[in-house]
Amino acid sequence: MKRKQQATTSGEDYLEAILVLQMQKGTVRSVDVARHMEVSKPSVSHAVATLRDGGFLTMDSDYFLHLTDIGREVAEQIYEKHRFFTERLIAAGVDPKTAEADACRIEHVISDESFQKLKKQLM
Repeated sequence: MKRKQQATTSGEDYLEAILVLQMQKGTVRSVDVARHMEVSKPSVSHAVATLRDGGFLTMDSDYFLHLTDIGREVAEQIYEKHRFFTERLIAAGVDPKTAEADACRIEHVISDESFQKLKKQLM
């Protein structure tokens, strides 16, 4: 599937955060993302502008963030990888906080092919 541009690792983290917050709260504003990710509001504003320009999200007149179809697709893929690796690392005995941090790094670098093969083998 074609997209205007590829989301960066940072962009993927923002998309994932928006998805998680939407699942938890229903609606999401930039301030919610800043709190969730523990980053500054200007950092979120910059990321939102970049992701909006890339076609990954929109902002309505009330400043609520909405993932586009492609933004949701990217966010769901990253979130699936994050959950998969966090669960596997914890099951292997890794401290949950370390497992979360490691999963966040792994989710961005593993190829889709490797992830699908690993998931098929371990599920």
